[in-house]
Amino acid sequence: MATWNVNSVRSRMPRLLPWLDERVPDVVCLQETKLPADAFDELVRPALTERGYAVAHHGDGRWNGVAIASRVGLDDVVAGLLDEPANPVGQLPGPEARAVSATCAGLRVISVYVPNGRTPEDPHYQYKLHWLAALRATVAAGDPAVTVVCGDMNVAPTDDDVYNAAAFATSTHVTPPERDALRALALHDVVRERWPAERIFTYWDYRAGMFHTDRGMRIDLILAGAAVAPRACAAWVDRHARKGTGPSDHAPVIVDFDDAPDGDCGPMVPPPSASRSSSRR
Repeated sequence: MATWNVNSVRSRMPRLLPWLDERVPDVVCLQETKLPADAFDELVRPALTERGYAVAHHGDGRWNGVAIASRVGLDDVVAGLLDEPANPVGQLPGPEARAVSATCAGLRVISVYVPNGRTPEDPHYQYKLHWLAALRATVAAGDPAVTVVCGDMNVAPTDDDVYNAAAFATSTHVTPPERDALRALALHDVVRERWPAERIFTYWDYRAGMFHTDRGMRIDLILAGAAVAPRACAAWVDRHARKGTGPSDHAPVIVDFDDAPDGDCGPMVPPPSASRSSSRR
């Protein structure tokens, strides 16, 4: 199972399709597709179908957009969350396209793109907290033990998940209410449980050489229920997909359940040359 914020699937097709051919995930969750339904169906769905994927997509235009592509079944698709709030400073009268869920091989998979929050003083921050509460209610209303939430959480779970905690002291993504809301989901952070002490990031800003100096954040997560998390055989960040021409600013996160075809690799493949696991600036 994989999750990847592609930051515009239209722009990322030359990277996404070869990556799917190479990694062949059974289930992949995508975020920031940034396409309405008709454009996604025209530009993306045929290529995924050709590769054996059934696809559920929830998109509303230029921003947001989430999808689940599965080769192991795609049943009971639901767009959105229970009592999902609308963005008070957004352009849509109702909820944005930030969540889609489906049952894949017995697991309830939810692909999410959590609101950014902007700054703690911005109305978007309270919207983010309300949105996370709706996600918690959605998880609780189902069967949490077999639920897997995948996506861009826009929350770094701990200070170990940012390259420099002091640099984020007045920012969103690291505030106690955001982290409390993430913990309230009561799911297992599979990558961190596999690599409890390693330096791991999934997002590096395009600016100022952040990727090449390994100044990133771990905000793309795979959170699994109690019956699913122990099945993890490998958990890693496919950092190779962040390299080269025309990448997303996020790297895919991969968890192998039951069998690990690439072995127990990780935490980041390949490891960054600039990484300093023993110290943080």
